[in-house]
Amino acid sequence: MADRVLRHILQSQQFDRPFLEIIFRWAGNFKRNMSGTLSWGGSSEERLWDSKQLQGTHMIELFYEASTRTRTSFGMAGLRLGMNLIWTENAKEFSSAIKGETLEDTIRVLCEYGPDAIVLRHYETGSAERAAAVSSVPIINAGDGIGQHPTQALLDLYTIWEKFGTADGLRVVMVGDLLNGRTVRSLAYLLAKYRSIRISFVSPSDLRIGSDITGWLDKKGIVFNEYDTLGWETLGYADVVYCTRIQKERGSDASEETLAKFRIGKQQMEMMKESAILMHPLPRNDEILPEVDSDPRAVYFKQAGNGMYVRMALLLWVLHRI
Repeated sequence: MADRVLRHILQSQQFDRPFLEIIFRWAGNFKRNMSGTLSWGGSSEERLWDSKQLQGTHMIELFYEASTRTRTSFGMAGLRLGMNLIWTENAKEFSSAIKGETLEDTIRVLCEYGPDAIVLRHYETGSAERAAAVSSVPIINAGDGIGQHPTQALLDLYTIWEKFGTADGLRVVMVGDLLNGRTVRSLAYLLAKYRSIRISFVSPSDLRIGSDITGWLDKKGIVFNEYDTLGWETLGYADVVYCTRIQKERGSDASEETLAKFRIGKQQMEMMKESAILMHPLPRNDEILPEVDSDPRAVYFKQAGNGMYVRMALLLWVLHRI
């Protein structure tokens, strides 16, 4: 790959709509193929995963923070495409970081071993950019502190695209810890690429979305509102309700009385349109009650499943296969 421009995935802003359409088309092809809904007459593109296009390549998953869905879905995506994997689950404690090694030095060393891509999750905002600055292979940001989680945003948007065919004209409600929730931040950047979209941010007053996001939305001409209660005025008009948990590991806190105002159960689902969907990046605590799981509008488990297909497409992209 020395003769090619490195294709890092660092932040949601880097993508344009033509790129999104390509990734979503490939993810959809993978999903239909692997679910058995694609006929044997599918095109060579649609059956690409079956031919192990990344056979002989290697991926390192370097995770300094806990992860279930992101690490596993990236691993499964790589395996489906024929990649070889090396991973660490808690590099903050079980790598040379505990001896004082900098992230930059760790990346430099790992690159000497000849991987084709490094998937990085780190607890510091901006860590993915720091890694990319010294890396000789593509860096994929799997979450950097309260910064961004671009591949999560892509699978979130794919889930919306799968339901509605676009995000143009949709009304999206984002609920929960919006200050420290990197998934919300990343998705907001992507939604700003669509026309006539309206966003409602619903959160406790001390966990509102940051001014960097509202400033970006203003710049892009996106209509948004902020609320401190969750009720009919937001849920009743929503096409997408995106719920997040309180980020306790990042210092967020809220009383039970406060949390109850933002909890979604059957009563809140009754306010939503039949055509709407309820999303959550997971893991959830009690911000969405289990009584909602059987509602067909609750798509958070399917949303998580979409991560593998989207990340399969992204791995092909970073390695110049599409």
